[in-house]
Amino acid sequence: MNAILLQITTKAAEEGAEITTSSFFDVVSGVGITGLVIMAIIFFLSVYSVYIFFERYFTIKKAGVLDPNFMNRVKEFVSNGNIEGAKDWCRKEDTPIAHMIGKGVSRIGKSMKDISATIENQGNLEVQKMEKGLVALATISGAAPMLGFLGTVTGMITTFKDLADGNTAAGEMAGGLYEAMFTTAFGLAAGLIAYVAYNVLTGMIDKVIYKIEDSSVEFIDLLSEPTK
Repeated sequence: MNAILLQITTKAAEEGAEITTSSFFDVVSGVGITGLVIMAIIFFLSVYSVYIFFERYFTIKKAGVLDPNFMNRVKEFVSNGNIEGAKDWCRKEDTPIAHMIGKGVSRIGKSMKDISATIENQGNLEVQKMEKGLVALATISGAAPMLGFLGTVTGMITTFKDLADGNTAAGEMAGGLYEAMFTTAFGLAAGLIAYVAYNVLTGMIDKVIYKIEDSSVEFIDLLSEPTK
């Protein structure tokens, strides 16, 4: 590639080419059809990544919010034998932790093993709901750079074809190099966005999972307390 760039630069100098500052639109317009298609796909993937991030960010952030007195109220209802009150309280909170504890409350009277299994299953279900879209982000973080490298290959193919056809003028060869460079840059940028978004959301989910596990243990301990 360095040899090609050197040849283009030398050719431009021999032709007395004037150095001008091109706008972004002028440069992109020099990219071939294949490169534009690849860049359009990468752009769509980057926009989709941003959408997933913000949609999941606010959903997960809401999921991690819990009334500090939530478990105390549940304990109060259960201790007084007001199971329906405990269920209503859990429904009112409408968070993953409340949904999980609500399932556990609905199984009161069954064996501790049954209650624990119900809580665990509901907890796993809530985590899966929060992880919605993360697989897409992980896929985009790997696929976008690969699409960019595909554009690099197609751009270099175009450049070498121009050389084979005898089109050695700098202007005629620039399109292939534009395609190679721009698709690579777009692909890496889109992959970076998806990668960062995935890790930020994963970290947020881990914090909610910790709260879920802590609340489940607290609820089991509550049921295990001897009746006064």
